[in-house]
Amino acid sequence: MHSKSKFLVIICLFLSFVMWQIFYMETTSQPESSQTTEKIINPESHNIQQNILNSDLDTTITVKTDVLSLRINTRGGDIDQVALLSYSDKLGSKHPLLLLESSPDFLYQAKSGLVGHNGPDDIYNDIRPIYVSKQKHFELSPNENELRIPLTFVSKNNITYVKTFILHRGNYAIDVSYQINNKSMNPIEIAMYGQLRQTSKLPENRNTNSNNFALRTFRGAAYSSSQSKYSKYDFDTIQKNKHLNVITTNGWIAMLQQYFASIWIPKTKGNNILYTNNLNDNMVSINCQSDPVVVSAGSQKTLEATLWIGPEVQERMSTVAPYVELTVDYGWLWFIAQPLFRLLQFINRFINNWGFSIILITLIVRSITYPLSKAQYTSMARMRILQPKIQLMRERFGEDKQRMNQEMMALYKREKVNPLGGCLPLLIQMPIFLGLYYMLIGSVELRHASFIFWIKDLSAQDPYYILPLLMGATMFFIQKLSPTTATDPIQQKIITFMPVIFTIFFLCFPSGLVLYYIISNLVTLLQQHMIYRDLEKCGLYPRDKRSE
Repeated sequence: MHSKSKFLVIICLFLSFVMWQIFYMETTSQPESSQTTEKIINPESHNIQQNILNSDLDTTITVKTDVLSLRINTRGGDIDQVALLSYSDKLGSKHPLLLLESSPDFLYQAKSGLVGHNGPDDIYNDIRPIYVSKQKHFELSPNENELRIPLTFVSKNNITYVKTFILHRGNYAIDVSYQINNKSMNPIEIAMYGQLRQTSKLPENRNTNSNNFALRTFRGAAYSSSQSKYSKYDFDTIQKNKHLNVITTNGWIAMLQQYFASIWIPKTKGNNILYTNNLNDNMVSINCQSDPVVVSAGSQKTLEATLWIGPEVQERMSTVAPYVELTVDYGWLWFIAQPLFRLLQFINRFINNWGFSIILITLIVRSITYPLSKAQYTSMARMRILQPKIQLMRERFGEDKQRMNQEMMALYKREKVNPLGGCLPLLIQMPIFLGLYYMLIGSVELRHASFIFWIKDLSAQDPYYILPLLMGATMFFIQKLSPTTATDPIQQKIITFMPVIFTIFFLCFPSGLVLYYIISNLVTLLQQHMIYRDLEKCGLYPRDKRSE
């Protein structure tokens, strides 16, 4: 097979694979199920009352830290709005990103409560306790590192529930604790649950996923259990009533979107049930619920959980619970994307510019793969020298394909030429390219990261398409400097138009990825010059044959 023919095959496989990865990157795990015990009561209701939408300001409590702005509804003590103060909603905007919200056209809430035989929350009948707070606004002062928001509810049978939110400076993890003081004459049985609910179909004006097919990311639910470290569960699966139903000793539940996540992490010892529900035609939830605990008469008990609401920063998330950092979804090439990101992050600590960091990491990767590149061009040069002999074989053996293949393999063996030698570097570059692609669209650190001049966001496509055009130009020069053995007119046309095809394809890719490819191509041009100069000295690559 000609070197250029092999190149075309690999390019076609590459483009097909990238397209498949882009359109099917939202694959989810198969629904898991397990039998639940009678003690665990499903706190979900199929008769949703969105009372929060009708609440006035007197029923809400506002909370502000240096990184979060919350709104807590005293009815149930649920968080119905969260703004991330360190992240803008759009590039150049002064408005913070609203991650959780409750509005007429979109709802995304983090709920929690106490259910069971004696729990104050009866979601089946939409009965929630009304908590009381001593103040309506809490704010972390400059000299504080911790902020506590205690909410109190006293039931008719003289049981006091204190629900406390604990926030920390510079932290997106919110600790939630329930202190249960049973002053009644009877023991009570109670279980803590956490729920994330969201409108499944985003309104057009709130669509966080880009219409660009190359920048689409997963939006849906996820969970971790003792059986599975990390599994995704998309909203469509939930709405088809293929429900998650798992009992685990550890684990967590989450709702994900590009760069950001909300995650409930139970802290109560014992089993937890993780499950999903289709609440109505356009509302889904993922839930966690602990085993019921018994609070004896005259005693107290505390139930705890942690709620992460914020960016998917791996270093911080890994300290909250095991495997939470896996929500930064790098796909099946995580083993390439993660080391690349660690290296990129290390470089950026010194350079403080993600664009120049990408340039440097490209130089490092291409330096490491230089021996392979040299082997590739040497193999291509040797293959070019053998072309006259191969052409004679074609004329001699005609339609006898089997004999032709046998003679060609014998020729390769005598001349010590590997016909696949020109393909190996391309095969190695493909996973590196895809790993970098996943890293750029999945790492929140690169969101709205500027480079120079008109590139204000390396995770988005070039608004003026200058980088893709530069990439196409570098491919054109590489093509002109590379030897070709293609004799078929159709092959030659495809090779000629390959830079144009790639340029069109790269119009949709993140500018950081295109920048990587431009630098990689420039390095290729330099390496070609060095390698061909050495081959000329050896007589393997006559200068006047270079552009044939």
